[in-house]
Amino acid sequence: MEARNRRKALLVQHPEADWMAADRAGEMLAALGLRRAGVAAIYKALGAELDPRPLGELLTKQGWSLALPAVEAEAGPLVFRSWKPGERLAHDLTGLPAPLASAAEVRPDVILIPLLAFDRTGGRLGQGGGHYDRTLAALRAGPGAPPAVGFAYSGQETSGLPRESHDQPLDGILTEAGYIAVRKDT
Repeated sequence: MEARNRRKALLVQHPEADWMAADRAGEMLAALGLRRAGVAAIYKALGAELDPRPLGELLTKQGWSLALPAVEAEAGPLVFRSWKPGERLAHDLTGLPAPLASAAEVRPDVILIPLLAFDRTGGRLGQGGGHYDRTLAALRAGPGAPPAVGFAYSGQETSGLPRESHDQPLDGILTEAGYIAVRKDT
């Protein structure tokens, strides 16, 4: 509950943070070695989540395509479907906004993930559904898994988040203060 309240306060204190984070996208792309445009999976922000729309707009101007996640099986991984700003959305299995089932399924080159809190070792506190953990585990089981980047306010950083065996670490975090490369030494 504390992490949710902190995120709500950050939304009020820093309403410009989504645009500032988008302005730091070049740092993220360079750090991840993403030199050519591909498919960026973003999400539809809910509540006080940092809104990735400005980042999506910037990436599309650079030639990137966008995708949004959809829950199509309660205990399965997310499915990413092609999406353009302004296209109609429908509710997925969990009631979240997602592309229509007729939209093409795509494999992202980078996945932006909402969160409640993060640490510099790639730890992430999510909403508790496990959808991103299952998705990342499935993608990482094969070759060429896309990087998973937390998208958050810098004020959501904490230290030493507990991890369970199923928790999938982030590869980095993009905030309004810049890109944070995850320490792999811990």
